[in-house]
Amino acid sequence: MIESRCGILCSECDYRKKMNCKRCVCIDKPFWGDICPLKSCCEDAEHEHCGQCDKFPCELLNEFSYDKEQGDNGKRIEQCKTWMTSDSLD
Repeated sequence: MIESRCGILCSECDYRKKMNCKRCVCIDKPFWGDICPLKSCCEDAEHEHCGQCDKFPCELLNEFSYDKEQGDNGKRIEQCKTWMTSDSLD
């Protein structure tokens, strides 16, 4: 099951319960601001997650994934790859 557009595992997110986040796949506007560029890009391209994009992993996803303060050292990119594998099995 897809938990986010960018590969973050919402089930492991510390902010989810604190902020009563419903996951970006289920909301129009994220709790942290007006838009999320990754969510917007993915949805504009009509993808369920970033891993379905021809440009995956793009510069924007890499910037988010390897951000010094909020990044996850590529974990979300690897998760998108896992979702890609399960997409091809469906």
